[in-house]
Amino acid sequence: MRLLFLFITLFTIFVAQGQPYPDTRVLYEKDLKTGASQTNKYLPLLKDKKVGVIANATSTILGVSLVDTLLALKINVKKVFCPEHGFRGNADAGEKVKTEKDPKTGLPIISLFGKHFKPTKEDLADIDVLVYDLQDVGVRFYTYISTMTYCMEAAAENGKEFMVLDRPNPNGYYVDGPVLEPAFKSFLGLHQVPIVYGMTCGEYAQMVNNEGWLDKGVKCKLKVVTLQNYNHTDMYQLPIKPSPNLPNMQAVYLYPSLGLFEGTIVSVGRGTDKPFQVIGHPDVRADYSFVPRPMEGAKNPKYLGKSCFGHYLGDFADSFIKDSKQIYLLWLTGMYKQLKNQTFFDENFNYHAGNATLQQQIKAGVPEDKIAQSWLPEIMKFKKIRKKYLLYKDFE
Repeated sequence: MRLLFLFITLFTIFVAQGQPYPDTRVLYEKDLKTGASQTNKYLPLLKDKKVGVIANATSTILGVSLVDTLLALKINVKKVFCPEHGFRGNADAGEKVKTEKDPKTGLPIISLFGKHFKPTKEDLADIDVLVYDLQDVGVRFYTYISTMTYCMEAAAENGKEFMVLDRPNPNGYYVDGPVLEPAFKSFLGLHQVPIVYGMTCGEYAQMVNNEGWLDKGVKCKLKVVTLQNYNHTDMYQLPIKPSPNLPNMQAVYLYPSLGLFEGTIVSVGRGTDKPFQVIGHPDVRADYSFVPRPMEGAKNPKYLGKSCFGHYLGDFADSFIKDSKQIYLLWLTGMYKQLKNQTFFDENFNYHAGNATLQQQIKAGVPEDKIAQSWLPEIMKFKKIRKKYLLYKDFE
């Protein structure tokens, strides 16, 4: 196993050296203007309207909550809608989020990851416009774009306006992975896009709206407040972790590759201080080890209290993966080879992959480069659609 990962490192050095990226800028929040920070562009559109805000802990303007800011600016915010992980961002992945009141503002908080994923007619009865402001990470099975889609549908069906305050996509500098097949549509992926789709949430919203991807082809009255000083060649450093188990940029860059392990028996480090930076299993032979414990965002992690053996990949993320512009399958195929005598894949894997083919290819021992090549025809079709809705300079 150690030889396999030595090969991975050497192979990646070769790949990274072969793919120079001369136009890259590393941007921080201070270097650009998010949609939310450009209040002059959207406050006049919210004046005298009843507003619902789709928000969480990432919905800030230079560290101040968007909801608090809107209230201070006398905008009539009626309620907050929150996605997976909750409004304050401390719920586990997949944990049902409660509908409650925000203790700071007294506003009703409507969970969109509890009894329902989509705002109801009753939820929107006292709302004129929905304002969406969530920090996405640009990965199909990261569920915020599903939340956005359902909110757009609800807005269209109930005659409400929908506004997206755009934010940079930290994985917005490439497109890769299998394109979702309709048979595997779920909250982990609603549309026929690759795992890494290379669009901001504002661009994605335009695509969903204008391609007729909302239920029954409905369209909402959509407004996107665009970013300033952002391109798809930029590497954006998130100022706030987007969810409890993506605590740093290493995890964000590794997530498109390691997220596939969520449909396997391998731990990705939930319940440690390095989620989505490590992989491990009790039966793997390796020097690196970790023991999952209960913690915020991972109250009952996989292999709770058991020693897992595997690999720390944070250094790999720092040195290579953020520049190589691709999903890596070598870790997945390597772990499968060690653990294939067990039931390696679970029922969620195909929904993360977006098809049944990837699992079959791994079981059949298809080389990683051949698997990646099999994605290209559908990726090219997607790129033609994607290009129509880009709001910022592309990487190609």
